[in-house]
Amino acid sequence: MKFLVFALLLVAGANGKVFERCDWARTLKEHGMDGYKGVSLANWVCLTQWESSYNTRAVNHNSDKSTDYGIFQINSRYWCKDGHTKSSNTCKVSCSDLLADVNKSINCAKRVAAHQGVGAWVAWRAHCKNKNLSKYLRGCHL
Repeated sequence: MKFLVFALLLVAGANGKVFERCDWARTLKEHGMDGYKGVSLANWVCLTQWESSYNTRAVNHNSDKSTDYGIFQINSRYWCKDGHTKSSNTCKVSCSDLLADVNKSINCAKRVAAHQGVGAWVAWRAHCKNKNLSKYLRGCHL
C-alpha cells in the first residue's frame, strides 16, 4: 500500500502544477510582470490561459518539428534547448527547465517580450489583443 501511495505521489509531481487563475496572477505580479514592456498583468494571465491553461508542464509539438514548453509555451527553435531541435537558445535554458521552474519560465517570457513583444504569442494575438481582459483579474484582490 505504501508503494502505491508513493507511486501516485511521483506521478502527481511529474505532472507539474496547474495554477489557479488568481494564484498565477499573484505569482506574475510578484515577478514584476505587471506592466513589463508595457504589458498589463491581465494580458499575461490571458496569454497563459490560452497557451497552456496555466499548466507548467504543457508541451505542444509543432509541424516544423519544434516544440513549445511550459506555461508560456516557449518555443525550442529560438528560446530554449531541448536536444532535438536546432536552437539559438536565446534564453540560455533547457526546455525541460521551463516545465519545472516557474522562475525560469517567467524570465524567459520576459526575454521573449523584450525581443519581440507580447505579439510573439499567437494565442495573445488571437484571444487577448484589443479585448476587455478584466475577467482575468476579477476577484483576485491584487
